[in-house]
Amino acid sequence: MDKRWSLQGMTALVTGGGSGIGHAIVEELAGFGAIIHVCDKSETLLNQSLTEWEKKGFQVSGSICDVSSRPEREKLMRNVSTMFNGKLNILVNNAGGLRTKPTIEYGADDFSFHISTNIESAYHLSQLSHPLLKASGVGNIIFISSVGGVVSMDCGSIYGLTKGT
Repeated sequence: MDKRWSLQGMTALVTGGGSGIGHAIVEELAGFGAIIHVCDKSETLLNQSLTEWEKKGFQVSGSICDVSSRPEREKLMRNVSTMFNGKLNILVNNAGGLRTKPTIEYGADDFSFHISTNIESAYHLSQLSHPLLKASGVGNIIFISSVGGVVSMDCGSIYGLTKGT
C-alpha cells in the first residue's frame, strides 16, 4: 500500500465493477485499504473478479445488479446499508451501457436503455446513498463519464448524449 494515501476502514460502492474501468477503480481503492462492494450485471465477470480480488487479499464483496432497474438499485442500496452499518464513504457511479448504431436506426427502447443505464441510475443511486454518505461524515460521489460525451466518436449519438451530461 502506498504510504502517502490510505483509505483504511473506508467503504465504497462501485457500480459496473466486474470489468473495465470499474475493475481498475476497485483495484486502486482496495490497494489503498478500502472495503468495497461491487455490483455488476454480469454474474460471470463479477465472480471472476471476486476470485481474483480474494487471491490478492482485497476486502471486496459483490452482487448482481442491473442498474437500469429502479427496484434493483433500491435493493442494492439496502444491502450496502446493511453491510456497511448504514455508512458509505465513496459511491462510484461507473456502470454504463452502449448500443452502437447509426442515429436513424435507434428506437425508443435504445433511447430508454441509454437514459436509464447511464443517467437515471447514477442520479438515483446518488439520492439513495445520500443518508449513508452523510452518516459516514466523509462522503464522496464519483461519476465516470466518457470522451464520447464531448467529441464525435463511433459510439452512437445517444451514448454521447448520456455521457456528456
